[in-house]
Formats: sequence, C-alpha cells, structure tokens
Amino acid sequence: MTGCSRILVRGLVQGVGFRPFVYRLAVSLGARGFVRNISGSSVEIWVEGIDAGLFVEELHRKKPWAAIINDVDVESVECRGYSSFFIEKSAETYHGPSMIPPDIAICDDCLREIEDPRDRRYRYPFNSCVKCGPRYSMMYSPLYDRENTSMRDFPLCSNCLSEYGDPANERRFHAQGISCPTCGPRLWLADEKGEALDTEDPIRTAARLVREGYIVAVKGIGGFHIAADPFSDDVVLRLRERKRRPRKPFAVMAFNIEWANKLGVIDSEARELLLSPQRPIVLVPKRSGAMSEHVAPGLRHVGLFLPYSGIHYLLLKELGASIMTSGNPHGEAMVTSNHEALAKLRGIADYFLLHNRKIVNRVDDSVLRRTLDTYTFLRRGRGYAPMWLELRFKLRMKAVAVGADLQSAGAVGFDDKVILTQFIGDVDEPSNYSDLIKYIEFLASNYKLDIGEAVIVADKHPRYISRVAAQKLSEKHGSVIAEVQHHHAHLASVLAEIEGEDASAVGIAIDGIGYGDNGEIWGGEVMEFSFTGYRRTGSLRPIKLTGGDRDVVYPARVAYSIMLDCMGDEALGKALLIGLDKALPGGILELEVIDRMRRAGRYIHASSMGRALDAASVVLGFSATRTYEGEPAMILEENSKEGGVRLEAEIKDSRVDVPSLLCELVDGLLRGLDKGELAYAYQYALGRALGQLADSYDYKYVVVSGGAAVNSIIVKGIRDALKDKKVVLPRYSPPGDGGIAVGQAIIGSLSME
Repeated sequence: MTGCSRILVRGLVQGVGFRPFVYRLAVSLGARGFVRNISGSSVEIWVEGIDAGLFVEELHRKKPWAAIINDVDVESVECRGYSSFFIEKSAETYHGPSMIPPDIAICDDCLREIEDPRDRRYRYPFNSCVKCGPRYSMMYSPLYDRENTSMRDFPLCSNCLSEYGDPANERRFHAQGISCPTCGPRLWLADEKGEALDTEDPIRTAARLVREGYIVAVKGIGGFHIAADPFSDDVVLRLRERKRRPRKPFAVMAFNIEWANKLGVIDSEARELLLSPQRPIVLVPKRSGAMSEHVAPGLRHVGLFLPYSGIHYLLLKELGASIMTSGNPHGEAMVTSNHEALAKLRGIADYFLLHNRKIVNRVDDSVLRRTLDTYTFLRRGRGYAPMWLELRFKLRMKAVAVGADLQSAGAVGFDDKVILTQFIGDVDEPSNYSDLIKYIEFLASNYKLDIGEAVIVADKHPRYISRVAAQKLSEKHGSVIAEVQHHHAHLASVLAEIEGEDASAVGIAIDGIGYGDNGEIWGGEVMEFSFTGYRRTGSLRPIKLTGGDRDVVYPARVAYSIMLDCMGDEALGKALLIGLDKALPGGILELEVIDRMRRAGRYIHASSMGRALDAASVVLGFSATRTYEGEPAMILEENSKEGGVRLEAEIKDSRVDVPSLLCELVDGLLRGLDKGELAYAYQYALGRALGQLADSYDYKYVVVSGGAAVNSIIVKGIRDALKDKKVVLPRYSPPGDGGIAVGQAIIGSLSME
C-alpha cells in the first residue's frame, strides 16, 4: 500500500555506500523523504508516496556489495509532506545496534583511476570511493560521517565537493572518505632523522631504496609496516637482527595474484581469500627457491597477501613483492603515528614513507591458515574486526571480557551479539595492555553498553595481567567480576557459533597453558560442557615441569622430564644419544638438575598439548629453542610427512599417556626411522587418542579449540577416531587466545544469577 513509512535498517550499513544507494533507489522509485545514519551505526529511512514493501524488497536485492543487512523494521507513520528525497545529517538518537564497518580493500574502479594518466587521481595513493577504503581505522566515533573520522582534517576541494553532492555519481555521492591530490592527505619520504627528502615521487623513490637493499617503514591504513627485499639473504638477515626477530616468519606482500603464485602455491580457496575485500594474510605452501629461505626459516608455508590500499598498490607495482611485516619494536605493538615511528623504528628502518592522515584505531593485518578443509584465523584484525558474532539466543546480562594474556583480544556482549576487538597482542606489554582497555571501552561506547551494568569476565589464572585490566575496569565503572576457566571459554566460543542457549557438547581443548581447577596447568582436555558448566572427563597425562618460563624457551627440559617418567635410569643415556644436552645452555648439568628437582618434588603438573608437541620437536632435532609463540610445535608440524611409521598412544584412566608415546618416539629415532614420519605419527596418535576419549560420549558435535587446534595432523587424528561425529572448529574467531573472550563473555553473562 502506498503511504508513509519509517524504515530502520541494522547490520553492516555504515561506511559501505548505503545512504547514497538508498538515495538513488528512492529517487528511482519516486519516493520522497530522507535517509540518515543514526547512533549505533543503524540507518533510518523515511519514505512517502511509495509501497514500503516494494522498497524493502529492492533494498535487499540491490544492496551494495559490502553491506550486510541483519534486520529491517518498518512502521507506518503520519506523513510530513516532503517534496523530494534527500540525505539528512546523522542523528544521535540510539535506535539499536549495528556493525561498525571494518576497513575495506581498495576496489578495482579506484585502482583504474590510479593507473589512468588522464584521471585527476592518477597515482594518488589515498584514492577511495563509496564502497572501499579505510573505515574502522580512521573512526573517532561510531557515526560514519566525515567529521567523525580523521578525514575531517581534509576539507573537500570544489571538484570533490561536486562529486560528493552529485546523486548521479554512484561511487562518490556522499562517500565520506573521498579526497584527491588537491585536498587530501599528503605523502612524503623522510630519512631516519625525520627530514623530508627532495623527491618528485616518494613512492617510486621508496621502491628504489628497497630494491637497493634499504629497509623502509611504510605508514599504511591501520599502522606501520616494514618493507624489505624478500629475495636477498643479506637484507632479510639484517632486518632480523634489527628487529631482534631471529626466526619468526615475515609476511610477504605480492603485487597481484600472478606474483603471489610465483612465491607460493595458490589453490582456489586461497585465491578467493587473497582477492577478497578483507585482503588477509594467507598461509600457503612456499615455492622452492622463490625467495630467501630466511623469510620463513624452517617452515614450508609463507604468509602472502595483496595490496589493500593505493599506497601499497603503487609501491608493490614497482617491486613485485616485498616483505611487509608489522612496524614495531620487539615485543611491542605496531606503531601508528609518525612521531612514534621515528622514535621507535629508528635503527630498524633506514627511511620512512609517511603521510599526514591520522590512524585513529590500530588494526593489524588478519592472518588465516588452512586446517584440513577449514580456514581458521591465527589473527583477526583488518577487514574482519570489529564485525560481530550473532548468537542464536540472548545474553542474560551485558558482558565485558578481557581475554587471556598472549596474542589476545577483548570482547563485549549484549542482547544476541558478541563483538571481538581487533587483535591486541600480548597484554604484558604496556601499550597492548592500554589498547585492550581502550578498544573495549570504544566498543562499549559505540553500542551504548554501560560497563557499570555489565559483568567483567576474566580468566581464572591468578597471575594473568588481563585480570589487572578487569580489576581496573571494575573499579572505574563499579562492575562485578566473574572468573571463567580457560578451556571452558575456548570451547564455548565454538559452540556459540552453531547452537542455542541450552546446548551441550563434548569438546577437546588443546593449547599451551591454561589454569586448571586443581591448580595445575591444563592444556590437553576433554570436557562435557554447556554455556553454564563443564565436567573434565579426560586429558593428556600430566607431565612434570621444573623450570617455569625456562621450560617454554628450552623444550629439551620438558622432553627430558617426560623421558624420566617412562625410562627412569635409562633416560640420561638416551638423552645424550639424541643430543638433548646440546639443546640446553647448561648441557648435561642442566639435565641432572632437572632430575634432582623432580626427586625433591619441585615441579608442577601440566597436561599441556603445547609442551608435548615442543618436546617431540626438540627430540627429533627440529627446534631447540622457542623464539616466538608456538615455534617448536609449528616447526614440528611443518616438517612432518605421512608415511609407514605408526605410533599408538595408550589411554589409562581416561588419560592419554604422553610419556610412553614420547619414549616410543625416542626409540624410533634411535632405530633410524624417518624423522618426518615419526613427527606425523606422534601428532596423529595424540589427536586420535583424544578423539577416542571424546567418542565415549553421545553428542552431535565435538568442538575443538585452543592454540593447537590449528594443527591439521592432530585434527585429522581426532576426526578419524570420531568417524560419524561432526568435528567443529571456530570460524568467527581464532582457536587460540585471540578468540577466548567470546566464550568468556557468553559464560560470564549466562552464569550470572
């Protein structure tokens, strides 16, 4: 029926060209009224003179490619007698939640303009339009209008203003981030002292410097990158020395998919991800000899991604490929400001490619890898954050979750939504700790979530730094604090993607460290659980750790302790035969100290999958020290190959006997069996045994999470043991601690009386 209607649209509808689209649609249908953004990132549409049903139908059918419509509410209203349709200034009145737009990669239309010498935006590195460009990284407040972004520092010139106000211009009509060389941000090249270099084309000069072997810091969209030649051993080793990053792999940006295919093996799924608007880093198999082996030492895979801004596109057009790793000092957050870069990256970078648009919100690149037939996040950031997870039920109470401590993120939860912050990092680093609080409060403010009315949810580990953040938020806002067990939160984060409030399942949680209810370290657990409770029904057999953090850095300590459990007095002799003493700074004396500490009862128990994998890695000679998170376990998986070797993990009293399995591995090594086949057999046996424990319970799903849940060999073992049961990995969030806040928020909310 023709009349007057007020339409409220919620979803990803700000920052994706939605209002200009609505304007053109309304005009084409002969509607009168207005469209405007409203607080909470929703869009309000007032239409007079047309059938609202037809309008909504066309809204769904023709929506912009990046838009996501979750809800549309229509109500009949008294007509106001508008004579035309127009875009109205955004309103502050809150009408319910809607997603904050993530950063979107530069589109093909904008790239064509950059490439066209006849276009006024030729070689303009900040080109964008209504459907592409930075969003979240430049937003000060949730209403996506130019004055609420860092583009407010760049008033539009007459040409851009004409495009902005022209309804016929589908790409730039009311496009908030647009600019051109006349009115937009400016880019320049500086030396290590911050003094600008006299060059007509800073990007071409920067590219020449990279080709000549210099290291260049590049200010991008969500933070700084470090660009360096990936084909030169000398350059890569120099970068490693300067960044104090001896072995952690570097990501490589390729100019296009053809260049990416020269460096790695790109299948159809990887290609789709690489070319998606999110432009994540995707781990793919390396092509032998395609780049310096020092880019990803000891690994068969390399992280590749494609340009997602005009800056990167123009730079990579000159280079073909470049290391493009996070611009940060060792252990610290990625820097975002020119001043910070010149202060903190001096000594790492020789030159600085800078611009004068502020990065408001730090957003690291997202990283995905394939786990069997599923792509999972290693890091969730640019392109995906801060989009929400929509639950199949409503939370009982608003929740704020502070996550864990390593490679973590926070979250807020309300109604039927949980929203992860972007990747934060290790919160024992002061700037990351501050960012955790900053971005939690940003999300809470955007979604009108009063933290004083929310439960603050933290991990049970008594020494986690994230608990200090929870306490600070509690004191500031007067909130209550709830504690959630680490692995329960891991598993709940997966179940929340597929089931409702009353669901229960059996889960396998596998990681490095999680505080157990008995005061021990857990990390290889089988649990029956729901969102409000859990029962630990099986685990890896605990091993004895004698050195705290030293055991993590030097896995030979863990390996020897495990060997003592199953070999007794023969352990030292066999440890020397396989060279464990050479993997320790203290040599044989350190092995003897471990034995004495165990005899004196100076150890803690840990049912940790991470430590079990690290021990195998050092026994097989793959990794003697850990220089980055998960290194020994990653190298173990990367050097594995399926063959004729078979190992069987014993299960005793619902515990997988890790010591007997490791000793079987040692004996196989001493018999001269293939190391790669032994590595595969060991991981597969661990997964299969955990799967057998989970198979004892009659549930539709077996959910798998935790940092080790990205290991394809372990997951294959689990799947093979479970046969007909469906094994589910997380898709919205990382399996590791970067996704744990999702489960925390849900458990904390539903467990409150």
